[in-house]
Amino acid sequence: MGPREVLNKLKWHPDFELNDAEITILHRGAPGDRRTIQGEDILDLGKGFMTVRRGREEVKIPYHRVLKINTPAETVWQETG
Repeated sequence: MGPREVLNKLKWHPDFELNDAEITILHRGAPGDRRTIQGEDILDLGKGFMTVRRGREEVKIPYHRVLKINTPAETVWQETG
């Protein structure tokens, strides 16, 4: 299961809540080349990318940049490569 499938499960499965998730992405130029996105800022889960609210802008982030997905209880997905 890849990051898109995990995020969709968090969004649609009644036992989970996407808004509570934290998604760590590769973001070159940020400290440690990492940036954390809050689940509540995800506007859409498209086929090849997610659309995220950043301030007043909407930014498209490809799924291959997702490094880790956390819920308050656990890490539910992590890049292994």
